[in-house]
Formats: sequence, C-alpha cells, structure tokens
Amino acid sequence: MHQHHPRGRAALLCDEGAGAMTARSRFDGLKQRALRLLIVGQKGPMMGDTQRFLLLSIITGIFAGMIVVCFHISIEYLAWNTVDALGAHNWLAAVLWPALGGGVSFFLAYYFFPTARGSGVNYTKAALYVSDGYVPFSGVTGKFLCSTISIGTGNPMGPEDPALQMGAGVASLLGRIFHLTRDHMRLIAPIGAAAGIGAAFNTPITAVLFVMEEVVAAWNAGVLGSIVLAAVSAVVVSRWFLGDDPLYSVPEFTLTDYSELLIYALIGVVSGLLSAWFTSFAAKSRARAKKASKQWVHALPVLAGLVVGAVGVRLPEILGAGYGAIDSALHDRFPWHFLLLLGALKIITTALCFSAGTPGGMFAPALFIGAMIGGGLGGLAHEYLPVATSSAGAYVLVGIGTFFAGLFRAPMTSIFMVFEVSASYVIILPVMIANTISYLISRQLQHDSLFHIVGHQDGLDLPSVEEQREALPLSVEDAMRPGSDRVTPSTMRVDDALATIEGRSLERCLVSVYAKGWFWAEIDDLRQAIAAGKGEKNLLRALPLRNVVRLYPDLSLDSALRLLATYPVIPVVSRANSNQLLGSLTLEDVHEAYGLPVPARKKGAKKA
Repeated sequence: MHQHHPRGRAALLCDEGAGAMTARSRFDGLKQRALRLLIVGQKGPMMGDTQRFLLLSIITGIFAGMIVVCFHISIEYLAWNTVDALGAHNWLAAVLWPALGGGVSFFLAYYFFPTARGSGVNYTKAALYVSDGYVPFSGVTGKFLCSTISIGTGNPMGPEDPALQMGAGVASLLGRIFHLTRDHMRLIAPIGAAAGIGAAFNTPITAVLFVMEEVVAAWNAGVLGSIVLAAVSAVVVSRWFLGDDPLYSVPEFTLTDYSELLIYALIGVVSGLLSAWFTSFAAKSRARAKKASKQWVHALPVLAGLVVGAVGVRLPEILGAGYGAIDSALHDRFPWHFLLLLGALKIITTALCFSAGTPGGMFAPALFIGAMIGGGLGGLAHEYLPVATSSAGAYVLVGIGTFFAGLFRAPMTSIFMVFEVSASYVIILPVMIANTISYLISRQLQHDSLFHIVGHQDGLDLPSVEEQREALPLSVEDAMRPGSDRVTPSTMRVDDALATIEGRSLERCLVSVYAKGWFWAEIDDLRQAIAAGKGEKNLLRALPLRNVVRLYPDLSLDSALRLLATYPVIPVVSRANSNQLLGSLTLEDVHEAYGLPVPARKKGAKKA
C-alpha cells in the first residue's frame, strides 16, 4: 500500500521518525534520571550519596573483574599458540617470540597508546593526585593489547600492574558516565585499581592493602569501604569465570624448629640486598634508555626479548609471569641450586625488559624472584641440616613476599599476601621476620622505591606512604607552651592579675574557674576594670569572662589552628582530667612550631 502512495509513506515515516525520536528522547531522559538518582543524583528518601558511591564501587568491581578475566584468557591463549606450541619444537621460534612480542607491544604503546606506557601504579596515583580521577579509556585498551602481546609471547613480566591500571580506567569511565562530583572522581581511580589487582591476583585483602599502602599512600577511612567492596566484587567475578583455585597450590606449612627463624631472617637479608640492587640497576638502565636515540629506543625491547628467548630455550621457567614455576617450587620439584639459578636469571631478564620499556608489570617477577631466593637458600639449609629444617617448599612460600617487600616498600601487603595465599597462621611469624628485614635493608640502601624513581623519571612527583611516615603532621603537644604561666586563678585581684600579666609580657590570660571550666581575658579588659575602680575585686566578679574550648595534646595542629581563629589562647588539658592543665596554645606558638616568624602585633588592632 505504501508503494502506491509515496507521499503518504513519507508522511508516515516522518510521523514514525518523530514518534521514535520522541520515545528515544523520553527513554534517554528517564535513563539519565534513573542513573543520577541511583548514583549521584539529588538526595532521595532511600539512598544517600555515600550509599550511591558504594553501589558504584560494586559495579566498578564487576566490570573491572570481567575485563581482567578477558585479559588473563587472552594471555593464556596467545602463550598457548606461540611459546608453548611452536617454541617447544623449534628453538629459533622460541628465541624470536619474546623479541617479536616485545618489539610489537612497544611499537603499539609508543605510537598508538602512549597512556599504556610506564607504571600503572604511577598512572593511577597521578589520576588521584593530579588529574582529578581522569584515566583515559585508551589506556585500558592499550594496556590490555600491549601487555597481552608482551606477556603472551614469553617476556618475563606480570599482568597485575596492567590489570591495576585497567581497573582504574574502567572506574574513571564509569565515574564520568555517572557524572560524579570532583571529590568522588578523585577517589574512583584507586577503587578501580583495587578491583583490577584483586581480580588479577585472586586475593581481595592483598588488593585492598596494596592500594591503600602504595596508591592512596595513606590510610583514608573515607575510601576504605569502597575499595573493599570493589576488590571483593572483582574477585567474585574472577572466581566465577576462572574458578576458586588460588594462583598457587600451597602445601601445608609447618615450622620444624624455632632455629629455622634464623634461615628465614637470612632470606630477608638476601632479598633486601638484591631488591635494593635491582631498584638501582633497573632505574639507572631505564634512565639511560630514555636518553638513547630513537632507533635504539625501538631496538632495546627487541634486544631484551632476544636475551629472554635465548635463556628461555634452556630454561622456559623464566618466561612469562612464572606462576607455574612457583607452583612447582612449592612442591619441591626443583633442586635448590636450580632455584637460585632461576632467581638470578629472572632478575637479569626482568631488569633488561623493564629498562627497555617492554609493557608489563613487576608484581609477578618480584614474587618469582623472592620464591626462588627463599627456596634456594632454604633447600641449601635443608641439605646440610635436614632434621632442624623444613623442605625447600616451605621456604619458597615464605620467600614469595620478601623481594616484593623490598622492591615496592609495601611490607604490610607482602605479609598479608602470603598469609592470604597460604591460609596458615603458622606462617605469620616467619613471614613477618623475613619481609620486615628485607624491607628495612632495602630502604636503608636505596631510599626511594622503584615506583617513586620511575615517577620522577617520567616527570611525576607523587606522594608515598614512606613520605607520610616521615612527615607526620604536628600535634598540639609539639607546639603548646607547657606549664601555667598564662593562667591566673579567678580569685586573684584584678590589679594583681594585671601586674602578673605585664610582668610576663602577655597580652591575654587564661582564667581558671573551679568546676566551671576555662575562660580567657584580654589585658585591655584588666586595664578598663581598674579604670572603673574594680582593681580590688577578683577576676570572676570584675570581668566579662569569655568561655573557651579545650584542646588535647594528641590533636592535630591543623584542627587547633581552626579554633585559634576564634579563641586567641586555648588551654591544653589531660584527657583523663579536664581540670588538669598541661599547657596552653596561641597562634604565636604555632608559628614557632613551624619555624615561621611570629607576626608583629599592631597597636590598637582588634583582637580575636
């Protein structure tokens, strides 16, 4: 019928088009309203801003988990079709695959995905502290593609750092879609990072601790709940698709004798020394590589890949992330000298690839190196002291986190990571000893962590937990004037109080009123009272005393500064007894605590 009436058909199509557009616009409007109501819209009776943000954290974890699952599958598929399939029968292919993968992945990152270059941890920290939570989604695509090619062809890098940046990118995209506020956008990137690393490593506690310790660089209670929800939901998605099995099949751990703790301490010492050397060597090599000519910059990943391939022909255990080799070491399938050889070669090949700019992360290599160091030293001890020591597998398990602790300066993460993987309380003491020693030695020999040095090389000056530890905020106790030289009892006569204050070169005083608290008075108040003939009266009757708040010595000086804008002098009292004066605080005291010049007082200026 429409064919015989073209004008009617056109009119009908116009009507249908207009109706469709109206329906679509209505649908879009309803969708936007629903999304804003759900996530960041106006406060409703059912859900507040905090609840919406927590819900978005769960959604972020789900999407990040699905992307990381695809990332893992892609790496395994590529490895199965390249290194595993062809390299096993052709030594030349085994040598060339890492070189080809390193060159192609670097080329793609260099020309098409510049945001995929460098450290995912630093990129996520920059989103938090520099770019208000913005992580371009091209970085997610680039990290996925480049790291898949690099790791899948055998380069000795890990998937956790790329997964962290991918999670941050997904979170940033969702934040922009849902029009989060600036404050929430800044927090969404580390939330996605926790989801990414949790799904990649299948350990939610480790993900939460690492993001709080290294990415956020502070223990921020406001974001902790969201990070936990994102990490847990991402791990649930990962386990749904990839199974509940952990990365490693961990045998039961036993502490044969307490003298073994000396061997665990030795593992920590060696790991600390090697992690400090690795940090220095990799950072210096990377700095030289960045200054090389363009031809050399492109050639370095290929050359590093050739070295990896040449080693991998005889020792395929060093290829890729190395999870399988760690699992074999945990079950005592390698002799101790072979474990030490694998650890040494992994250090060299990983340092070369990292310095050359080969895409991939450092988490898995750090775990591999620590495991081989622990297993090698423990196996050596077991060979000569078989009665008093455990098998090499136990030392592999403890060693997993030692190199990680020294390299990334994240001791809490490294300790709980091993505990989460092993699910054994017995292992806590050896792990704490080994990891803490490794961290302290590495920090003493190499002050800055690898991430911090790489950030500086890339033009970023990002905070770290170590800076937070070293630069703790001042407290009231650090600035207050101890004693009671600014205090006069309320029973003192006005003229006596004035003489006392003038003798101490004060402009105001605190007045203690028993059972009523603390008050303050200006020196001008005393002079006016004397001029009015009230010099012989006590302070409580003669003056219009002004009430004042109390401070405690452990409060931050920042909190006290806000109060000093209203109260020129504030008593500092004990938390156990509010009538027990410990000292007093003025703005001049704060200036002195910060090493600033005390501002000159203007005559006749109105006092607070």
